[in-house]
Amino acid sequence: MDPLTSASRIAGSGLEAQSTRMRIIAENLANANSTGETAGADPFRRKTVTFESVLDRASGINRVEVKSFGVDRAPFRFEHDPSHPAADENGYVKLPNVNMLVEMADMREANRGYEANLSVIKQTRSMVSMTLDLLRSSS
Repeated sequence: MDPLTSASRIAGSGLEAQSTRMRIIAENLANANSTGETAGADPFRRKTVTFESVLDRASGINRVEVKSFGVDRAPFRFEHDPSHPAADENGYVKLPNVNMLVEMADMREANRGYEANLSVIKQTRSMVSMTLDLLRSSS
């Protein structure tokens, strides 16, 4: 496989991986205040995604793929709010283990990774286009 096609495929797998990562982060942010439905019930638990490098035997390139989805086992936060429907007998509500600052930093990093892979694809397309133009003009 030629290097330009390989670069596009590698970057494409990076786009898919970062897109998945951003979807998981968005879900975490959307559920940052989702409590359990009943008193003392566990709230939303932060989700995680893990990637791995996988050899594509057909093309001979290493691609990035989702290895697994998981949940963060960090402890839940507690807030004293006896009037909340999910409060336990002591008036404490279990809140998700989602840290907004961590999620925003992860989102920024995922966005930068997405943009970098997109830039590789744009540059590769530009190089292919320039090569075709050179071949046309030399004929």
